[in-house]
Amino acid sequence: MKKRFVIISLAAATMIMAAEAPAAQDKKAVAMEGVKYIKMLGKELKGNVTRKMKEDPTGLQAAYFCAKSAEDIEKKVAEKFPENIKVRRTALKIRNSKNKPDATDVQVMEKMEAAMKEGTFQKKPVVVEVDGVQRVYVPLIAEKGCLKCHGAVEKIDPKVKETIAKKYPDDKAVNFKEGDLRGVVVAEIAPKK
Repeated sequence: MKKRFVIISLAAATMIMAAEAPAAQDKKAVAMEGVKYIKMLGKELKGNVTRKMKEDPTGLQAAYFCAKSAEDIEKKVAEKFPENIKVRRTALKIRNSKNKPDATDVQVMEKMEAAMKEGTFQKKPVVVEVDGVQRVYVPLIAEKGCLKCHGAVEKIDPKVKETIAKKYPDDKAVNFKEGDLRGVVVAEIAPKK
């Protein structure tokens, strides 16, 4: 009787683990797919901003580039994505009102910030399902170069502030410190039709 109970318990545990394994594998596959598209966008945007920062260390050329060209580059890169993929940027403190976070975005970013404060944060993708769409969130961490446009307001070059204010009059994406959560890039993967 005891032996039979152990065998049944082991069989049940194996079935439970087997049922959970594909879900974990699926989540990992979704994360990898989302990251692939996020990197495509990131390569274009960050590559251009980095080039502009080298041309002009004040950050003015980078700010001008973002204000003038970032949305166009996003659209151009998006044309390379499959029909069911969308990639966007958002933050708790946004610069562009078109990048306003929804409730799920806010919840994910608040969890990331809490993990940073607790010292348990890991810079890895977070996968969340919303209404049948898989979302892959990749955190954007403020680096030293980011602070030229996103750092302490009093330290941002006046011409950079002026450029940002013209394009984004309701800008909130300032006063970050190196290592802060600047925002997230989100890949949304809808079911294929």
